[in-house]
Amino acid sequence: MIIVRWLRIHSKINWRVLLAAFSLGASASHAAPEATVAVNPLLRESTLPYHLPPFALIKDEHFGPAFEQGMADNLKEVEAIATNPEKPTFENTIVALEKSGELLDRTERVFSILTGGMTNPTLQKLESELSPKLAAHSDAILLNPAVFDRIKTLYDARTSLGLDAESVRVLERYYKDYVRAGARLNEADKSKLRALNTELASLSTQFSQNTLKEINASAVTVDRPEELAGLSEAAIAAAKSAGSDGKYSIRLTNTSGQPPLASLTNRALRQRVMEASVARGSRGGEFDNRASIVRIARLRAERAKLLGYASHAAFQLEEQTAAKVDTVNKLIAQLAPPAVANARKEAAAMQAIVDSEKGGFQIASWDWAFYAEKVRKSQYAFDESQLKPYFELRHVLVDGVFYAATKLYGITFKERTDLKGYSPDMLVFEVFNEDGTPLALFLGDYYARPSKRGGAWMNSYVPTSGLTGFRPVVANHLNIPKPPEGEPTLLTWDEVKTTFHEFGHALHGMFSTVKYPRFAGTSVPRDFVEYPSQVNEMWREWPEVLDHYAKHYQTGAPLPRELLDKVLATTKFNQGYLTAELVGANVIDQAWHQLKPDQIPAAEDVAAFEAAALKRAGVDFAPVPPRYRSTYFSHIFAGGYSAGYYSYFWSEVLDADSVEWLKAHGGLTRANGDHFRATLLSRGGSEDAMKLFRDFTGEESPSIKPLLKRRGLDAPDRQ
Repeated sequence: MIIVRWLRIHSKINWRVLLAAFSLGASASHAAPEATVAVNPLLRESTLPYHLPPFALIKDEHFGPAFEQGMADNLKEVEAIATNPEKPTFENTIVALEKSGELLDRTERVFSILTGGMTNPTLQKLESELSPKLAAHSDAILLNPAVFDRIKTLYDARTSLGLDAESVRVLERYYKDYVRAGARLNEADKSKLRALNTELASLSTQFSQNTLKEINASAVTVDRPEELAGLSEAAIAAAKSAGSDGKYSIRLTNTSGQPPLASLTNRALRQRVMEASVARGSRGGEFDNRASIVRIARLRAERAKLLGYASHAAFQLEEQTAAKVDTVNKLIAQLAPPAVANARKEAAAMQAIVDSEKGGFQIASWDWAFYAEKVRKSQYAFDESQLKPYFELRHVLVDGVFYAATKLYGITFKERTDLKGYSPDMLVFEVFNEDGTPLALFLGDYYARPSKRGGAWMNSYVPTSGLTGFRPVVANHLNIPKPPEGEPTLLTWDEVKTTFHEFGHALHGMFSTVKYPRFAGTSVPRDFVEYPSQVNEMWREWPEVLDHYAKHYQTGAPLPRELLDKVLATTKFNQGYLTAELVGANVIDQAWHQLKPDQIPAAEDVAAFEAAALKRAGVDFAPVPPRYRSTYFSHIFAGGYSAGYYSYFWSEVLDADSVEWLKAHGGLTRANGDHFRATLLSRGGSEDAMKLFRDFTGEESPSIKPLLKRRGLDAPDRQ
């Protein structure tokens, strides 16, 4: 789904940590005593291969001192830049800023990795305490008038400095970053902005922690195993191990729809699961997120107004390839009618089955996944469970994902059992270029656990750039249910897709060859970042790749051709639902973030506000709830996708166009891989994003038609 999904836009430091574009500059001296350095591994650069963080040595108590020292060092470095008596030069200002904050970046990067993948109450408490401090620290840098004056002096003279194109671009980006952060405001307005940023940081952290805690607290308890009829033996065993007092527990995932709903035969239990899911964050009590949502939306709107923008959406979109609110609204408006029309047709097919079985009820949201499987069986004569034995995790990863990457880019992989992540379940591979030279480390954290946030994402554990000379360390994180001890990890077809998708982000990080940390890896516009990873999904069903990994985990037999044909025939199956739920989430995102401060509803009106927005957009179809409701929509209220969730659709437009290009040019070839790597994957944010698209495809602009065709939304007989 997503690379690192938690982005605080106002923070230069957090851009690097949470956008996988971190600045680990040249070594700097720290004031910490040598004895302290010896016992706190965060205070010095890791000596492990590739500078992999020494997770086994890092303890919760190390973070507080490291953050304190890191912020102090960073402020000294910035103050030295601001008070430098020499006239501003590119080296003593921009390059110096790029190299600053080494310790803080390293500390915050590791902290972010652990709070996302293996959190605990101590880290959560520290996260709450740190959020406003880090926001204030960021403002102290971005609102420093002396630093901005130096940047502006260079910016005004940028055409006469003799800089190369990437250096000009990084100078321009620094100028714009500071302007967007409020550098041109008067002191009174800067004070207001600091207060807004500090409170927003705290609220976003609170929202994130509430969401994770309620996922765990909202698990649905079942008394008897008979109620779990339809689930696999492994799923029932997992529910038993998650329960207590002899009962069974169905743990929720972060989306509205829940995986067990496709299998549970007990309709009353399906209803309990769905209602528990969509009620999260809105039931009162300590995890209720409604007041936080309203406050976040108001503060964002006030900040946008203070900075001279019509809305938070306008502020956010200025930095994206879409650029304007109207462009995003048009995209959503184009997708909504065909998506809902197809969803209604899909619901009618399910209702026909209900009626034929004399069910006596109308299809509801908790019935959709269950009856979609029945329709799939009736139309294509197979169900999802037939596929899973052919998609064992390691086979998918090594014989599928890695195999495709080797064919395309010539890179190879060697497992490093001597290197460890923060969980014993993590896999570590060293990646080599075709000529045998080291390229990167890749880590995989694939299993779900209560201490891990939901969804899937990519992190940069160690970023690369020409300034640091470090090679990249990147990781993929998924939430696949861990099977009982001794059982294989068998994936759904959708989880196979996610595995390929996230590795597309990893390639983006590993192939980066830019000079400046500001542009490393996935440091591209939010609505462009998903594009390369979505392109990588195409190899999931590419015949040569599929034949290589889709083998029965016990017998090694290939996926039967007749079953494969049925799988491929279902590529447009249920796309009305899948598109409509995403459109619904996009509508909610834009509805909140296109408001002015005085238009924000009250906390008790959140549900009504959301319902009205869905109705206006024509996506108020009860059997298809939005993929996320406001109260657990972490992407937009605790992450970097505020006013930007449309990015998945926008990137898919680019992706669908690019897939057509790859198919027309021979598909899985080294020539295509090398071209993609050279023109796009290696360039990070060092050039205009749409120029990179044009350099790769040769097209001036993408068309939405391939996307509509892919999702089956171009049919002339839609009702």
